[in-house]
Order: sequence, then structure tokens, then C-alpha cells
Amino acid sequence: MIIKRLLMSVAALALSTGLAHAQFSDGKVKIGVLTDLSGTYSDLAGQGNIVAAQMAAEDAGGKINGMPIEIVSADHQNKADIASAIARKWYENEGVDAIADLVTTAAARAVREISKEKGKIDLISGAASLPLTNDWCSPTGFHWTYDNFATGAGTAASVTKQGGSSWFFLTADYAFGHDLQAQSERAIKANGGEIKGGVRHPFPNADFSSFLLQAQASGAKIIGLANAGADTINAIKQAKEFGITKSQNLVGLLIFITDIHSLGLETAQGMMLTTGFYWDIDDQTRAFAKRFAAKMNGRMPSMIQAGVYSAVSHYLKSIQAAKTDEGVKVADKMRELPIKDFFAKNGKLRPNGRMVHDMYLAQVKTPAESKGPWDYYKILRTIPGDEAFQPLSENTCPLVKK
Repeated sequence: MIIKRLLMSVAALALSTGLAHAQFSDGKVKIGVLTDLSGTYSDLAGQGNIVAAQMAAEDAGGKINGMPIEIVSADHQNKADIASAIARKWYENEGVDAIADLVTTAAARAVREISKEKGKIDLISGAASLPLTNDWCSPTGFHWTYDNFATGAGTAASVTKQGGSSWFFLTADYAFGHDLQAQSERAIKANGGEIKGGVRHPFPNADFSSFLLQAQASGAKIIGLANAGADTINAIKQAKEFGITKSQNLVGLLIFITDIHSLGLETAQGMMLTTGFYWDIDDQTRAFAKRFAAKMNGRMPSMIQAGVYSAVSHYLKSIQAAKTDEGVKVADKMRELPIKDFFAKNGKLRPNGRMVHDMYLAQVKTPAESKGPWDYYKILRTIPGDEAFQPLSENTCPLVKK
């Protein structure tokens, strides 16, 4: 009888252990950070996104329901074919459950299609194009930090209202740049502004001289930079060298704090921008930034890097609540649970995967106003999430019920 009970107990333990492992593929939770580690966007994304994901895993205790959390990473080089090849290998051969970051629209769209096919989670923080939560939406796909509607339109509307009545665009010639210009033009026209033209430049690009001369010849009050990262930095530096900024104003439609750091306040002062995060807003943002900086040689996090932490953290909380890493079930739980952290005080997930949270209209400080390293922004206005992001009534995602 004793032996029988012992055997039954062992069998029950084995069954429960087997069920636990069956709910977690490969007996672990594995997240891939797929980013730009060597190119145009490596400063604002890159290694900082890997560190942010690792911090989220550490803050979750390193385990979910007894299953260890593993963070892996790779460089997609801003190329769709490389991104899709890595994603497929991760999903099919290496047990990756979710992929985070995905800076660059081409890479994000390629991985979104594979994630959708495999029923896996993607946590897009770095890409900006609005179609990611419209025609390219997915039941297991999420767009976390910002998009072109929130950043480009937010800045363009504010500048137009303040007298920037005519615009000429320098636009990165791929899906992201085209969408950023389109969203900005919509806001400019809605506020009575005029579009005087635009020119598309290769991505990435080092020499903006011919494009800037076209912008100068247009006579537009505002030269809108529908690009990002090193492209934006190069365009701003060269515009100042050519003396263009003496008669026309540059507006970066997607500016990151890392860009300001590279440019310096002497060059960047006075620029307006829209951001989803600033390290010096409150005690919570400062605490995260201090920890991040300790791991990143004193560098403060960009909004993309802060967004990666928030997205991975919410994903891990949702896995714990769902008691599985199965993609569709976790996605349902992610939409169900509230989002409240240093990045998003009252965040919410829409059916199309858009994470809605407050954005901030900021202006770059003058050197005299700055109190020290990374003290770069004056927050002019908090933009409520429902105002900052595209109305659902305009959304084309089939997951959204009209």
C-alpha cells in the first residue's frame, strides 16, 4: 500500500511537472531583441534596447512561474531579408517566444508577417509607420512606444500653430519616411499650413547638400526632416554649415535625446519635438534612467529604449497571469491587463495592438538653461494618449470593430 501511494505521488508529480513544461515551450521564456547594432539607428536603439530587455527580465525575478527568462539578441542591419531570416530561425529552431524592438519599418513589417504566421508575439518599439496598427496589424502584434501619427503630426501641428505656415520636406526614401511626411502634411494642412514641396533622399545618407539647397530655394519657412537617427543629425549639421538656419527653421519630425546629445545644445537649442519619454519627468523616470545609465556608460535612455523595457515587462507579467507562453493566449492577456509603469502611467492596448499612452511636446533647452549632461528638454505640454494617437474611427485594422 505504501509503495502504491508512493508510485501514485511520483506519477502525480511527473504529470504536474509535465503539464507545467507543456505550457511553456522548451521549459523557458525566451525573448529575442532584434535591433540595429551597427547602423543609422544603433545609437537610439541598439545595445540600449538589449540592456532594457535584460533589466525587465531582472525586475521580473529572472523567472516566470518557475521558468527561466532568457534574452537573446541580433543585428538586422536595417534589412528586411536579414530580419525575416533571423526571426524564422529564432522561432523554428531556437525556441524564441517573442521578438522585441524591431527598429526600422522594413524589418518590423517582415518580422510581423512571420510572427503572425507562427502565432508568436512581436513587441515593436523602434519602428514608426502607422500601417503597423492599420493594414499590417496582427492578433499577436503590438506597437508600443510611438508612431508617425503621434510624433510627426504632434510636432508639425504645434509648429504650424506657432507661425510655421509653409513647409518643405527632406524625406528618407522608404516606408517610414513616406509615412512620416504624410502624417505631418495632414496635420499641417489641418492647421492652415502650406506644403511647398519636398525631396526624398537615400537611406541611409551622408551628404545632404543637394537636398538642402532645394529646400533653401523653396523659400519655405520650415524645413521638415522626415527621417531619423544619423540621417537627421547629418542634415541638421550640414544645414547649419551652409547657413540655411539663419533664414529657415529646421524641424525634426522624429527626434531622440541621443540625437540632441550628438548635436550639442549649441546646435539643437530651440528645436521642438514630440516624445513618448523623457528621463527627467518624475522620480520614477529618474530612477529607471539612473539604473540604465549605470549599465550604459552614463547614457540616458531614448524613448525607444524605455519603451522596450515597458513592453517586455508587460509581456512577462501577462505570461505569468496566463500561465503559458502560447502567443494568442498571452496576447489576449496583454490586452486585458492594465499597463502602469514609469513609461506609461495609464497605458492601454487597443484591439489593433496600439499601446496608447501620454506623449510630450518638448523644446530643446539653450546651453544656459541646461543644468548638466542630458538636461536637454523643457516639457511644454502633456498630450493625452487618446489625442496623441490615431482615432480608432480612422483605423483600417480588421481587428477593430466599427
